[in-house]
Amino acid sequence: MKSSEIRLQQFGRALSRLREALKLPHDAVVRDACIQRFEFTFETAWKALQADAFAEGTECASPRDCLRTAFRMGILDPHESDWLKMVEDRNRTSHTYDEETAEEIYVSLHRYSELFERLLRTLQDREQRRVAEESAGDDGPTQQ
Repeated sequence: MKSSEIRLQQFGRALSRLREALKLPHDAVVRDACIQRFEFTFETAWKALQADAFAEGTECASPRDCLRTAFRMGILDPHESDWLKMVEDRNRTSHTYDEETAEEIYVSLHRYSELFERLLRTLQDREQRRVAEESAGDDGPTQQ
């Protein structure tokens, strides 16, 4: 299995776990669990972007770099500013913790999960296209 396929599976599982947690009734424990799952989903998302870029012959090395690359490649809508807010929120969750910040981020998680869902579908479509193109290349005439 290729790296891009593995990264997509990891991203899909992480997103599924985030969405599962977001369905639970809100309380402090659920909020914190959702934020933790958001962090993991974000990490798997940018690494899936990195693997996709590599599969297309491009490199990116950090979350911001991979988002910029995804905007340039047309994977992400350049007018969708919530991706940049998401990076900021991800950084806030890992460097500071207070109740007010946690609540602010929690409120954004439903929107972020929608963005993740669209990204996952886009990356899956791109992966399927690459697989189909590779298969078509393998089906060429054979020399005898």
